[in-house]
Amino acid sequence: MENQRGHVIVLPYPAQGHINPLLQFAKRLASKGLEATFATTHYTVKSIQATTVGVEPISDGFDEGGFKQAPSVKAYLESFKTVGSRTLAEIIVKYKDSDSPVCCIVYDSLLIWALDVARQFGIYGAAMLTNSASVCSMYWQINQGALTLPVNPETIPLSLPGLPSLRFSDLPAFLAQPEASPVYLAAILEKFGCLNKIDWVFCNSFEELEDELVKAMLGLWPLVMIGPMVPSAYLDQQIAGDSAYGASLWKQTGDECIRWLDKKPENSVVYVSFGSMTDIAAKQAEQIALGLKASNKSFLWVIKDNENKLPVEFVNSIGETGLVVTWCNQLEVLAHQAVGCFITHCGWNSILEGLSLGVPMVAVPQWSDQPTNAKFVEEVWKIGVRVRKDENGIVIGEELKMCVNEVMDGEKSKEIKRNASKWRELAKKAVSVGGSSDRNIDEFVAKMLKAEGK
Repeated sequence: MENQRGHVIVLPYPAQGHINPLLQFAKRLASKGLEATFATTHYTVKSIQATTVGVEPISDGFDEGGFKQAPSVKAYLESFKTVGSRTLAEIIVKYKDSDSPVCCIVYDSLLIWALDVARQFGIYGAAMLTNSASVCSMYWQINQGALTLPVNPETIPLSLPGLPSLRFSDLPAFLAQPEASPVYLAAILEKFGCLNKIDWVFCNSFEELEDELVKAMLGLWPLVMIGPMVPSAYLDQQIAGDSAYGASLWKQTGDECIRWLDKKPENSVVYVSFGSMTDIAAKQAEQIALGLKASNKSFLWVIKDNENKLPVEFVNSIGETGLVVTWCNQLEVLAHQAVGCFITHCGWNSILEGLSLGVPMVAVPQWSDQPTNAKFVEEVWKIGVRVRKDENGIVIGEELKMCVNEVMDGEKSKEIKRNASKWRELAKKAVSVGGSSDRNIDEFVAKMLKAEGK
């Protein structure tokens, strides 16, 4: 028994933005001496490449096509709960009599049924929140009765502990339009109803980034900050060779982007990407094209499905000024010295990546937690500006041009760049030896190395 290592199963929700931080956490746990097994769906398992982490398939009931195969969100989540619980249990049984029986499940907080599986086997259960702590606190306040849905317009601007004053346009989409995604909203609210039953609640953020909230919530809820979960090569370099997440559900474009960036001057390129889930409408794509062209800046634009979305004359006229691709290695691009601005949808992973690499941002939020993240980008962390949309919810080209020029060359640009560099250093410090996130992870690892069960 002396050689027995703590064995942790890490279970993501099978979408790119959830897989990345949980896989990164698994790698970090492995680098600190734990045995980590990444349990992901049959449909996504072939996309995982992580040499230091074990990988096991589980079933969501849709092994051929994953989420796209399901008839509805509700059907998918119910199937994943039923079939996932059974197949997750099978993995635990598989290791039960080995040298390293499983002592904890770290699960994506959307998959709260994993806690029932942990309890069934008498092992620890730990949830991972993949949004900011600030956004998560708003859902928690609903559970506490301090915030009601739908949000009463008379309470706007909203004042909540540890958060800036929030206008209606700053609220997460699930709170601003609760009727638009009732199934996901129900799943989110359910997970915040059982926080006090979980052994650990991890958050992919760091204490310094959300210090007002951390102070306000101290002793009220069991949050442990362990982020940013970004490959080690870009921050603390504690994990040898860790230069990529090790998971991609999209086909990469090879070195084309880097070769193109290599020819550009330092801080001269605008990088545009709206993440793995957001689908940009043709009208919006056209306005972005107009704004990029009018800015007179070089640009690298990732647009997954650009068929018939981009004006033909735009595509034919960009020449060496711009490069349009369907996907790229975002970390490599953001780390490149030629990139001086990141036009982002403000997904939490993209925010953490841009912030960890010190890249100023133009915030173009779409849905979910993104409006709140955009608020923080502009007004709290002051690392960029947020676009203003027209009455139809479209960002017109002239607005985008003005925002790009403000971040790159305008009156605020020096302050924005200073703040971006400051947050990069604080992110690096948090995950480095002795930093706030590193200490929190070490405490968990120490407990796991002693664990022979709950």
